[in-house]
Amino acid sequence: MLLTQYALFTSLLAATSQAWLPGEHRQIISRDGVDLFNRSSLHEAGLLRKRYLPDNYGNDKNAIRGVNLGSLFIVEDWLSDDVFKGFGCSNKSEFDCVLSINDQDKANRDFRGHWGSWITKDDFTQMVSYGLNTVRIPVGYWFLESIVDKSEHFPKGGEHYLDQVVGWAKDAGLYVIIVLHGAPGAQATDAFTGQLNPTPGFYSTYNYDRAYQWLEWITNKVHTNPVYSTVGTLELVNEPERNSDTAKYPDAKANTDSMRQTYYPTAWSKIRAKESSLNVPSDSQLSIMMMDQKWGSGDPKEYLPDLNLAAYDDHQYVKYAGVAEDKDAYLRFSCNDDRSGNWPVFVGEWSLSVATDVEWTDEWNPNRDENKDFYRKWWAAQVISYEKTAQGWVFWTWKTSGSLNDPRWDYKMGVAAGLIGTNIDSAYSMGACS
Repeated sequence: MLLTQYALFTSLLAATSQAWLPGEHRQIISRDGVDLFNRSSLHEAGLLRKRYLPDNYGNDKNAIRGVNLGSLFIVEDWLSDDVFKGFGCSNKSEFDCVLSINDQDKANRDFRGHWGSWITKDDFTQMVSYGLNTVRIPVGYWFLESIVDKSEHFPKGGEHYLDQVVGWAKDAGLYVIIVLHGAPGAQATDAFTGQLNPTPGFYSTYNYDRAYQWLEWITNKVHTNPVYSTVGTLELVNEPERNSDTAKYPDAKANTDSMRQTYYPTAWSKIRAKESSLNVPSDSQLSIMMMDQKWGSGDPKEYLPDLNLAAYDDHQYVKYAGVAEDKDAYLRFSCNDDRSGNWPVFVGEWSLSVATDVEWTDEWNPNRDENKDFYRKWWAAQVISYEKTAQGWVFWTWKTSGSLNDPRWDYKMGVAAGLIGTNIDSAYSMGACS
């Protein structure tokens, strides 16, 4: 799952040269008699470092429990169609929006208004009240404006708002994962990259070099800016191409090979070199995350220079898993869904959305009272599975807006609608997987 200080206490452990993984053991006692898995013990012993664990990581299951901040720094029209509509711009992607506005100053003002208001400090207080301990923040490469080409059209001024949001998360005691969600050239042909390229253009020396600069920039901020003190994991790229994409993109397999053989190990080395130049001790280094092997791009760890503080991201949208359109089938699937594989892993994206062709029928409509018990149990089943076979989860997403109006994609709305519990531990007493 993560957490940047896996190696925090390795010198205290009796016999291991490998970083300790939260959740791997329920109790680890140091030579000095300190329970290294107990936050109170660590405070008393004066051993707890800034980025070790989220404030309430000591929940009953020792699990990451979080939400994504989707559509905040990379607007996705399907999640928040009112944003681009309010700007009066193309709704295809951020690139297309800025291009269609044809006025950089206006585009900057529009996006700064969104960044400064769509998520507020109160949101983080609310997250904590729901028992959440982590946020995953999708960010585009254009937040480092010096690496944006003149031919590329993106809003400017985002760094200040990223600092602000990360600071709010820190103030709330939330652990932060920052992910390169929009890579230079686009790692996929989807608007979640910030642009809609006809083919993925990320997999080249030029764009890898720009991504390395972005990773070094974020790494420097984490270790030099106090508001980043609860940022512990940096994800190298979100949802890259898969090997199976060759039917649509003949270069897909070559691209995924290039990513694993060149981008991943070089990015790893760049991050560690930056930390070394800043004299960051090994027990304060960032955890480095990649999509897991289940994603379909090959084994991410195959060419890494080492595995210390490596972590893996697994995305599981049951909506697309081909499950029979039957509520019991959904529950059985999720109760038996083993997400283990590359380790440590957590489910970094998931939702309560069901198959598209039935999602708004009477039998599946989440707004009908007779269906809410199913959604509560299915939420519980996924929580149980992702905490049992992985090391926790991050729901997609915290908030939506505009016409989507679907609590199955919106954690806040899901809680308000009674589909998601405010006491996450209650998932284990709902009988979802009995």
